[in-house]
Amino acid sequence: MIGVGTFKTSILAKKYINEVLESERISYGPFTKKFENSFSKIHDCEFGIMTSSGTCALMIALATLKNEYKWEDGDEVIVPAVTFVATSNIVIQLNMKPVFVDVEPEFYGINPLLIEAVITNKTRCIIPVHLFGLPCEMEPIMDIANKHNLKIVEDSCETMFAKYNGKQVGSFGDIGCFSTYVAHLLVSGVGGVCTTNNSDFAVQMRSLMNHGRDNIYISIDDNLKQTESERVEVISRRFNFIQLGYSFRVTEFEGALALAGLDDFPEMIKSRRENAKLLTDKLIPLSDRIQLPQIRKRSEHSFMMFPIVLKNESKTNLVQFLEKMEIETRDMLPLINQPYYRKKFNIEKGTFPVADWINDNGFYIGCHQNINNKEIDYIANTFEEYFNK
Repeated sequence: MIGVGTFKTSILAKKYINEVLESERISYGPFTKKFENSFSKIHDCEFGIMTSSGTCALMIALATLKNEYKWEDGDEVIVPAVTFVATSNIVIQLNMKPVFVDVEPEFYGINPLLIEAVITNKTRCIIPVHLFGLPCEMEPIMDIANKHNLKIVEDSCETMFAKYNGKQVGSFGDIGCFSTYVAHLLVSGVGGVCTTNNSDFAVQMRSLMNHGRDNIYISIDDNLKQTESERVEVISRRFNFIQLGYSFRVTEFEGALALAGLDDFPEMIKSRRENAKLLTDKLIPLSDRIQLPQIRKRSEHSFMMFPIVLKNESKTNLVQFLEKMEIETRDMLPLINQPYYRKKFNIEKGTFPVADWINDNGFYIGCHQNINNKEIDYIANTFEEYFNK
């Protein structure tokens, strides 16, 4: 099976994991701290907080803004009509209301031209989602947010190490959220990261992911203060819980694997981009039937996956054929056609026409760094066999 994701254990990853085992410290520690600092700097941010998943990163990001600005239950958050369910699930779980906006037919990001039409006096935040490795059209989104005094949480769980107009994803809004899940770009098995340049947000998120704990004590290192008075202060406050929080922590194993992955991320992204170009070139003869991934001007693409939409026909038969030929596929993150969302928000087909088209006709395959040229040829030949039979 040619899979959509990949993981291979590097020599450095084995070294780091062994060091964690030998240290006999598996709670939050130096590997995770170093990863947080390195990852945030790569993405043009001062602070990084590693959590147990990208979903958890989104949860504490929105919860932080809700707490900070005293948003009320029922206030609205704008999300795209094509994304993984976690983007809007966390809005509902925080007792806020997701408001859906259709996406761009060429690039699949939230359509900035449609955002202002749904803004009300209860709108508080926009969550643009950088899908499949491609940044959203952030400039007009930021203009709209500034005009209407809205906050931005960037759902960048599928996009790392990519710039829009010279600036890294995760650094445009108030908080950026990433994922290190097994099928994603940088892999630690499970895990997520929040990035921000706001120190107050960083403190709040660190507390929320630790049960709402007083940030004077986050790990055992916080016992190592230089003065007696500081030590007394830490001991007196280290089991204070100042707000309602969550248990979204990771172990040093995830931190070590993520840190090892940073060692060669430029080569990983380069390979993905090269594979995507090869695959695109080989499938261009079929472009009258399928829409291949495009890269917007002023953007880089990390190609977490290779999205394809059939222009005028359902994907069902093609997907079944590819799977039979051992090429793994995934739907392009359907949201507004999910049973729960259709029932809860009374969404009828046709309300979001581009999203409907993507849901009916779109899927993705892998183009990761461990797919070789022979496999790319096989994928292209399989597509040709299907369309020419």
